[in-house]
Amino acid sequence: MHGQIRATLPYTFEDLGEQNSKNIAGPVRVFALPRERAPGRLASDTHLATSASKSAEAPRLSIVVLPFANLSNHPEQSYFADGITEDLTTDLSRLENMFVISRNTAFTYRDKPIDTKQIGRELGVRYVLEGSVRRSGNQVRATAQLIDAKTDAHLWAERLDCDIGDLFALQDEITGRIASALNIELITAAAARPSEHADAFDYILRGRAARLKPDTRDSFAEAISLFERALALDPQSVEAQTCLAGSLAGLRVFYGTSDLVAADLARADALISRALAAAPRYAFAHYVKGQVRRAQGRYEEAIIEYETALASNPNLVVALNGLGWCKLFAGAIDEVIPLMQQAIRRSPADPQIGVWHGAIGMVHLLQSRIDEAILWLEKARSASPEKPYNHLHLAAACALSGDLERAVMELAEARRLDGGTLYSSIAHLKAFPGAWWGVLKIRALFEATYFAGLRKAGMPDE
Repeated sequence: MHGQIRATLPYTFEDLGEQNSKNIAGPVRVFALPRERAPGRLASDTHLATSASKSAEAPRLSIVVLPFANLSNHPEQSYFADGITEDLTTDLSRLENMFVISRNTAFTYRDKPIDTKQIGRELGVRYVLEGSVRRSGNQVRATAQLIDAKTDAHLWAERLDCDIGDLFALQDEITGRIASALNIELITAAAARPSEHADAFDYILRGRAARLKPDTRDSFAEAISLFERALALDPQSVEAQTCLAGSLAGLRVFYGTSDLVAADLARADALISRALAAAPRYAFAHYVKGQVRRAQGRYEEAIIEYETALASNPNLVVALNGLGWCKLFAGAIDEVIPLMQQAIRRSPADPQIGVWHGAIGMVHLLQSRIDEAILWLEKARSASPEKPYNHLHLAAACALSGDLERAVMELAEARRLDGGTLYSSIAHLKAFPGAWWGVLKIRALFEATYFAGLRKAGMPDE
């Protein structure tokens, strides 16, 4: 798109001109799993609506997107606000187990006083999303607020300031950014609600929330255990199969916490095959299959799966990340940075943003742009200082820049955080089951830059 978009978070509601500022909970994030409704496994919207009307409790993931207000002095800009409302409704409908009130019903609340508790009761939803769009000259400001319909508490807010370019591209950009952040927040809020009777969906939500914790053997084990419970309760659950497969392939293997890599990959492959057989258009399942193929070193096949996922859901930023890394391993190094920049733009407060910064830094490093590499690798380390590989990558870059003192310090910190033998030598690093150095030309770049830098920093070959 032509314009530049910047997010300013957090902010208070005085910024929006509200008289009584309400506290906004700090952002807590999980990986959002947008998808189609799996055949035979999910209740229809009609059934959910009927259930909601008969029960005091609305479905755990249920929302209405109220018409965004046009605060501009340009009445003709109403179509722009309406477009954002409709696109957000569509995007949220892709969430697994999400009940979204239709656009036609939501628009009956246009220009009416907003009583979120009443709206929640009338529509049988847990959450209300409201927002506004204001244009002044060449600037557009879009805001969105997520409200708990039961308590009237504001859970989350986003504000985007944009330069006018192509209005339709701008609308897509705003919608994608809000949808990505909102999907995360909705799932987090639902996972935090107490549940009288634990069921498969409850365990799935809690498994997703467990993935917010720092990457350790214990946090991985917790998430996998919760997804295992979900699958035990509902062996046909497409989502439980997919989440568990993603944890086995993405978490245990990629982060080196699996003692049985081959067994984990085999099981992940079987689980994701079952999931896609039942729901062949499930975007997140295609992403997970890409993760499995990436773990198997089958980069071209992984790329196809990531691209399939993104074609179905462009807001699936984890697929952008996977696609970027596989493009690197497959030799298309010039395509990596634009993909990571797209992920950063769509989800600027994402828990994985350090990984995306690190990927950009690694591409600069491999192409001997050392100053740029250090800049991005420092961002990665700042975002995720607990991850040892961020310090390791920075050690290599600093050594190549001639700053040996800092390189030695970063290498020592990487070894301390790792606590094992992985970073004791180049040989150990190359043998790590979660590391792939790509096709021949990419391996040559790693040898000429990354490994050369680690040697300068003091890492022995053997």
